[in-house]
Formats: sequence, C-alpha cells, structure tokens
Amino acid sequence: MLNPIHRIKNILFKLRLEEIIGLLFFPPMVFFTFKAYFYFRSMGEAHRVFTGAVWRLVAITLVLCFLYMLAKYKPNWRILRDGLPFGVCIAIYTNLHDTVHFVNPHDIHYSLIAIDNFIFGVQPCIWAQQFYHPVLTEFFSFCYVNFFVFAPLVAAILWFKGMHKEFRYVMVTTILCFYSGYFLYVIFPAAPPRFVLIGEFTKTFTGGIITNASDSAINAVLPQTSRCAFPSLHSAVTTVSLVFAFRYLRRLFWILLPFAIGLILATIYLRHHYVIDLLAGFALCIITLWYAPRLENWWERTRVKMKQTKGIL
Repeated sequence: MLNPIHRIKNILFKLRLEEIIGLLFFPPMVFFTFKAYFYFRSMGEAHRVFTGAVWRLVAITLVLCFLYMLAKYKPNWRILRDGLPFGVCIAIYTNLHDTVHFVNPHDIHYSLIAIDNFIFGVQPCIWAQQFYHPVLTEFFSFCYVNFFVFAPLVAAILWFKGMHKEFRYVMVTTILCFYSGYFLYVIFPAAPPRFVLIGEFTKTFTGGIITNASDSAINAVLPQTSRCAFPSLHSAVTTVSLVFAFRYLRRLFWILLPFAIGLILATIYLRHHYVIDLLAGFALCIITLWYAPRLENWWERTRVKMKQTKGIL
C-alpha cells in the first residue's frame, strides 16, 4: 500500500516532463482568460478579443482531450501523445496574447525602446525602412509565418528516424523554452514596435500573396492589446531548432539556416520586435539548451528507478 507522498510521485512520474510543465501553465491561462472575459462583460463590453479567446479555449481543450484519449487507447498512435505537448503549448500561446496586459498592465516597451536607442542610436525597425522592397517583404513574411514549422519538423524527423532520445531532448527543450518565455511575457509585458512606434514609420509595406495572408493571420491572432514582445521566442525557439538540427540532422540544418536567418531578420524588418528582444531570446535559448536535456535525463532516471520499485508506476 502506497503512502500519499508515493501516490503523488507515482502519478507525477507517469507523466513526461513537458506534460508536467504544460499542466502547470494551462490552468492559470484558463483562469485569466475567463476572468478577463467576465470582467469586460460586467463592464458592458465583452470585448471580441476575449470572447474569441474563450471559444478558442473551449475548442482547443476538446480537441486536446480527444487526441489524448485516442493516443491512450490506441498504442499505434503513440506519435499523438509524443506531439501533444506542443499542441498544448501553442494553445496557451494563442490565448496569452489576449491576457498578458490584463494580468500585468505595467508595460516596459518604452524601456526597450530606450535600450535600443542607447545601443544603436536609432530604432532598428525604423532604420530598416530604407531596405523595404516588395520581394524582400514577401521573403521575410514567408520566413516569419513558418516560425511554428522549425521545431516540429526537426522533432518529427528525429521521431520517424527512430532517434527517440534525441527527439525527447528537442521536445523538452523547445517546450521549456516556450513556457519560460510565456512566464517572462507576464513579468515584462511589452507591445511590439508596430503598435508603439506607429507614428514614426514613414513607409508602408508592399508585398504579394504571402505578405497579405501573413498580415491577415497576424492581425486576427495578435490584437493591439498583445504584450508578448520580450523576450523574442522567434529568436529563442528558432535558434534551439537550429542547434538540434546541427547536432543530429546536419543536412536539414543547412536547408533551414537561410530561412531561420530570414525569420530573425524579419522580426525587425516587419516591426514585430526590438533588437533587445532578440538578444533576450538568444540568452533564453542558451539557458534552456543547457538545462532542459539535464532535466530530461534526471526525470527519466527517476522514472526508471520508480519502475524498478515494486508497485510503482
């Protein structure tokens, strides 16, 4: 008979590390999404942003529950459980943009602007206007909208190649990087340059089909209340993906490299980030690359020890 502490440990260590991290973040996101919705509704203005967030949350929760049950009772569908934490991560990301400013209204974007001015003597995203060109805008828009492709692509190739230990490192590091960034979003809320410096831009973008589709998608998902600029997860997660591709999938690394560089440059060119956001993102990348694999190894060693103990797991 297990005592209560061992029961809790048994439950926790049946889960994977990234699933534990997701479970820690999902309830607060649900709470603040509904709190924001009911707050604005009580004020007589159930803002469409929060109304959409609630419906999106309900839909995502139902889909995630369905996929989890399918993965649980269909062993051949193991890939669903392996990839499910990334889906939870993206679900939280989409709603986080709506709630950060509601949770913490103390914006820091003017401090970020001051730091960029101190380093460069100019705002890089304003300086970049001299390079605007329809072809360049189209390329950068393509790179930017493919942000969510890099990490899943690297992970999926490792999974199908049977490199499951390497797959686990990619998943845990990517998920930990995302959630660490989410936590910092709430601590350091900052709106992107395209909202804060709107009066200082003297040129507008001209592009093609990709640019127009990208702008429509971004405007639909990221409202003007968005405060998810610092740190840049575009630079952090993309660099994490590149590092793992370089380690385990060298040929893929060289294919991804120009598009990854384009994505990082696009964050400035397309007015989504300050340079200090990118630097903070690179720092976050380095930290998670160091700690995440070690945490994964410790977690798995503990799971193995518990499996070897009679009646555990």
